Amino acid sequence: MKYMPRIADEELSKRLDRSGALLVRGPKWCGKTSTCQQVAKSSLMLRDPDVLAASADALEIQPSLLLRGGKPRLIDEWQVAPVLWDTVINAVDVAGGVPGQYILTGSATPLSLDEEDAPKHTGTGRIARMEMDTMTLEESGDSSKDVSLAKLFEENGRVQGSSDIDIEGYAELICNGGWPAPISFGRPDPGIAEDYIEALCETDVSQAANQDLDSSRTRALLRSLARCSAQEASLATLLADVQDTVKISDPTLRVYLNALRRLYVITDIEAWAPNLRSKTPLRKARVWHLCDPSLAAAALGCNAQGLLNDLNTMGYLFETLCVRDLRVYARPLGGRIYHYRDKNGLEADAVIQLNDGHWAGIEVKLGGKDRIEEGAGNLLSLSEKVDHEKMGAPSFLMVLTGGKYAYTRPDGVHVVPLGCLAH
Repeated sequence: MKYMPRIADEELSKRLDRSGALLVRGPKWCGKTSTCQQVAKSSLMLRDPDVLAASADALEIQPSLLLRGGKPRLIDEWQVAPVLWDTVINAVDVAGGVPGQYILTGSATPLSLDEEDAPKHTGTGRIARMEMDTMTLEESGDSSKDVSLAKLFEENGRVQGSSDIDIEGYAELICNGGWPAPISFGRPDPGIAEDYIEALCETDVSQAANQDLDSSRTRALLRSLARCSAQEASLATLLADVQDTVKISDPTLRVYLNALRRLYVITDIEAWAPNLRSKTPLRKARVWHLCDPSLAAAALGCNAQGLLNDLNTMGYLFETLCVRDLRVYARPLGGRIYHYRDKNGLEADAVIQLNDGHWAGIEVKLGGKDRIEEGAGNLLSLSEKVDHEKMGAPSFLMVLTGGKYAYTRPDGVHVVPLGCLAH
């Protein structure tokens, strides 16, 4: 399989240059191992049953033996043997904090720290963290890359560009997902997400929770989360929705949700709380997304044609696609993604806030002149509400669409197809 460069490549190198060890975390099959192998000089592949069996004695008697090898040494799926976390911390300390010694990858977090074999230390100062997601349209080669998010933050000039992706293409991209292996082989397939959902339900969630969980409850919860894609939904709402299909209590629902979070399957976006000129009450609920839009489509049992027959549902899953890409594009800038909603009904689907305080507002609209006009109006209203003396004016405002052309409106709001956007 030919390695396709990832946006995370540069961040990986930078973090290794300043930290003794690095934890790379994210959902299974998003490309963590392949990316880390590009810089690793040796590896311990604990997902391989033979390697794990051969390592059993060392793990019990002297775990530090498993850290021998060229540096940086990759320890893949470290959570299978949590004792290695503390072993790496100790090795970094013994070496005097020399950077770039170890890379740990994980597609699940270990259980609570009161477990007997769980890590005893947080790793602060020794183990840095970075996240990875499935492939963006830039990384898969589907974006024209005409509009750079970084350049918009540097200088908010006019934008222009075009995308070859039509609405049918976006439906396929949603269902196929950003899974690196099939993309690199040139054979993206919605069946991948279906198999992923099946594995989650049958084995992965139970392993993450360290107890037998009912697959029908997992499926019902995933369907409910998919139905709530890009929407606010309280735990009570999720519970009521799941209970339409299976019997489940509130505490049990939380067990399933926590297991999905340990597997990095859920990406819930926090509410943005800016300084406003008026005392407008803000809504603080998170907005739900699955880590890749293909999982939402698969959980709903929906293919590309089904999305085209239900553009309302497609609009929500298109927003999940956009949020995934925005998360990845904003990360090298030190940016985080939030959403904004107030009690007066004003909203912005995504707000990017950088570490230096700069921010940008984004509305996601699949298409349609009226919808774009609505999105631009929301963004301008949001800008007027924010206290610019305390927060600064927005670096830019953007309506992210499923259209063809990128342009800047007379009011300064950019209209950009997702298929034009790049980091």
